[in-house]
Formats: sequence, structure tokens, C-alpha cells
Amino acid sequence: MKIRIIAVGRQKSSPTQDLCDEYLKRMKWTVSVKEIDAPKGSTSAQEAPLILKQLPKDAFIVALDERGETLGSPEFAQKLGKWQNQAPGNEITFLIGGADGFDASIRKKANFLMSFGKQTWPHMLVRVMLLEQIYRAQQISAGHPYHRQ
Repeated sequence: MKIRIIAVGRQKSSPTQDLCDEYLKRMKWTVSVKEIDAPKGSTSAQEAPLILKQLPKDAFIVALDERGETLGSPEFAQKLGKWQNQAPGNEITFLIGGADGFDASIRKKANFLMSFGKQTWPHMLVRVMLLEQIYRAQQISAGHPYHRQ
């Protein structure tokens, strides 16, 4: 499986960067992270063209958005497998927006909107949370026991 994460903002050397690096090392799936430089204080409307420019043609897009659906880990693993079969080139693209979330044009383009709940999360921490869930899905899909089942 190939997974691309496109995220607004640059992650500097920090504990969250260390965690991202750790999860990326553990992956057996091909996972890449593309950071988008957005001007400080930019709006979601200003970020939208920068995001759209990075999307592969015919990308299968999962946007992390507060309006999205929440999924348990086993359900997320199942969805990833299903999305892989629907995605051109078996590649799934996840989008993480900036401080203001996504412009409506990005939400409309997404194949699926996913949420990590109603709480507000720092977008740098969301990267760690997404990578952890992708890693967990990889392990569930490989038949490793999931501790909650």
C-alpha cells in the first residue's frame, strides 16, 4: 500500500517530529509526508491552491476535517483496505490542513472526510495521530492481535 500525507506547515525539530520519524521507521507500507509552506497567518482559501497543486492526478483523497466521520481503529484498517482497491495506483492521499482547516473546494474534492473527534487538535500533533493510526492499521491488516478485540 502507498500512502501520501500532504500537510500544511513545516514541522520543526520537536518531540512531535521525533514521534513522526519513529512511526515512519516502523512502517512496512510506503508512507511519505509532503509539507506545504504556507505564509504565516494564511487562510484556508489561500492554502487551497497550494494543496491542490500537490495532489496527484485522480488521487483518492481522505481529508482530516472536523465535519468528517470518526472511525475506530479496526474500522479504519478495513476502510484503508477498501480505499486501496478504489485508489488509482493503490495510493491514498491524506490531507492535513492548517489552523483554519480546509476551504470548501478541498472538502468537495475529498473522497472521504475523517475526523479525530470534536476536540480541536494542533495540526502538528494530528500528524502523529494519523501516522499512529496508519501504523496500527498496518498491524491489524497483517493479522497482529488488536488489544481491544
